[in-house]
Amino acid sequence: MSDQSVQYTVMTGPPSKYIKLNVGGCLYYTTLGTLTKQDNMLRAMFSGRMEVLTDSEGWVLIDRDGKHFGKILNYLRDRTPVLTDSYEECKELMMEAKYFLIEDLTKICEDTLKHLEGKNRHYLPICRVPIITSIQEEQKIVSTANKPCIKLLYNRSNNKYSYTSSSDENFLRNIELFDKLSLRFNGRIIFMKDVIGNNEILSWSFYAGGRKLAEVCCTSIVYTTEKKQTKVEFPEAKIYEETLNALLYENRGSGTPPDDTFLLVTRSNNAAMAAALRKHCVTWGNTAITGPSTDSNSSSSNHSHQQSCITLNTSNLTGTSNVDRGFRSNSPPTSTTNNGSNDDTILEPLSLEDNI
Repeated sequence: MSDQSVQYTVMTGPPSKYIKLNVGGCLYYTTLGTLTKQDNMLRAMFSGRMEVLTDSEGWVLIDRDGKHFGKILNYLRDRTPVLTDSYEECKELMMEAKYFLIEDLTKICEDTLKHLEGKNRHYLPICRVPIITSIQEEQKIVSTANKPCIKLLYNRSNNKYSYTSSSDENFLRNIELFDKLSLRFNGRIIFMKDVIGNNEILSWSFYAGGRKLAEVCCTSIVYTTEKKQTKVEFPEAKIYEETLNALLYENRGSGTPPDDTFLLVTRSNNAAMAAALRKHCVTWGNTAITGPSTDSNSSSSNHSHQQSCITLNTSNLTGTSNVDRGFRSNSPPTSTTNNGSNDDTILEPLSLEDNI
């Protein structure tokens, strides 16, 4: 449309005169009486007090989103609002009503939004898991993400052989664990699914700081007397271990990896941590792990209680507590103890501080 075909016009005439409206590309027909029925911006535009922009075909051009303008016209005709249960659509309609200075409709939308907020507050935020369709998509998400990323790849069609008897169940257990983790750590970790894959059948990948931290492959080839078979496993403890390791990179950026002590503890005690997460639903919550303590008294006190294995103190992890639990080693793990048997370093609880 050229500039010469657009002009400013004063709209006048009887209430029964039809007006053609082009609102953001959406076309509407209505009467002059409907537009001037109530005291608002539309009355000022079409009562002859203002000039309106029209094209060569007589369409009045209004530079607004026309998605909800039909609802506004219906409200002007009979003062009956047409609202939905969609929070976003109601909010969009309220913004248009505010622009056109329709105070009654604005108040109705505000009251409806308050009702919807109370009704839907327990269902927000929505957990979204992107489906990866190419390696380029995966690389883009990982390289630009400011959070750790976890990807689950599963594609049964990549298998050349038959599956073992327990493989189907383990397939479902891996997928179920992925869904639980994506809900539990929604907003803190970006979870992705890859249902295409190139060669793998089932694997977990863990990323942080734009690079891959670890990969857990859940399939292997087993040999039977008659033929080869594909075995699908469910390495639950290893998956929990790498998930906790990925969380250590949270809010650290790409250039500040976590202290080696934290990684050492999670890798040496993944079975105990997995049991705590599974049994007590350990809540990491909105907390930050602080660095090693410099309190010598605390250190000596904790080392005075000797034990033969690493244990997790989960007595306070039940209920609705949002306090994180973790462990820190004051010294590197030793290969032998005083009696010559294998032993792990005694761990003391991590010092945690709330980010709230």
